[in-house]
Amino acid sequence: MQTVTPPTRTLCGALLASMLALAACGEAPADAALSDYVQRLERTLGQTAPQPQLPTLPRLPARGELKLALESGNLGTLDFLALTGCAVQVTIGKRNSSLGIMSSDSQRLLLELEFLQLAPDCIAYQRSQGEAALAELLEDAHAQKRQQLPALIFNATLGGPEYRALWRPPDHLRTYPANTSSAPLTALSSINASVRRWLAGDYRADNMAFELQLSEIALGDGGALLRAQALQAGWLQAGDALLAQQRAAGPLCSERIRPAAADTLGNVIEKFFVGEVQPWSADLGRRQHELLPLVQALEQEIDSALPPAYRDWQRQRDTRLTDWAEAPKRHVAALQATLEPCGGLGQRAG
Repeated sequence: MQTVTPPTRTLCGALLASMLALAACGEAPADAALSDYVQRLERTLGQTAPQPQLPTLPRLPARGELKLALESGNLGTLDFLALTGCAVQVTIGKRNSSLGIMSSDSQRLLLELEFLQLAPDCIAYQRSQGEAALAELLEDAHAQKRQQLPALIFNATLGGPEYRALWRPPDHLRTYPANTSSAPLTALSSINASVRRWLAGDYRADNMAFELQLSEIALGDGGALLRAQALQAGWLQAGDALLAQQRAAGPLCSERIRPAAADTLGNVIEKFFVGEVQPWSADLGRRQHELLPLVQALEQEIDSALPPAYRDWQRQRDTRLTDWAEAPKRHVAALQATLEPCGGLGQRAG
């Protein structure tokens, strides 16, 4: 007699399959690989992993908390018309204009660099013309701008909108980090080189190149790096908890008994952790070692100017990234401890 499947069961099964397919399509490749791996650990060991929790991502403080206020000094009231014969006259005119006052932090930095470069010749010229008071005003302004330079650089870079965009987490990781570009790395390196020159007293700047470099940095993937490392740490921590449950229930193998689960676990590790999770994890680690040192290099150059709110975020970012990047090593140690009674992990993972 032929068995007839109830229509409601068929419909429910079709709906469930459809929902699972949609869920799988919505997952990033790394998310899917991690969840599949942990689910296979569950089935192999007969244990239930805790729901993975995505660690909290460190968020940059509001822009108002990072903006460094700078005194204008005497340049705001200086009569630039008195500087006839000096190239810096035009620079001071631009700076004191309504457009100069309202300019972005990056443009403000470029104007001040232009002033720092041109002012010494004007100071010498004014002295040669017997204008000692005017020369002294310019000299004081020049010294003030040199002192303010790290803060000007901070406002234009680490505290500016482009570096904020660099650390903004995306909604979806998609194929990250396989879809990354070298352009933000090149831009970060170029700005670092410029900053080193400026702080050493070479104030030349390519205005257009600097603004283009900032725009490249805004398209960078610091936020994606944070989200990806947190995702990996969350899933592997769930896997670690599952393995701890297995060890608490008793050794997987004994002197007399080697259950089939021991060999199945080895195959799961080799195919799904070593074969799928670890390659992505290695790519993620490489990207972190490419991107983070470039940001840290600039932070070190202008360390004296970093506001407290930025330092707090910086510490959180570095501490969490360091911890999350260690998640694969912790997981390998948990696998090793679980398989130790069965002869150890061998060369499957490391």
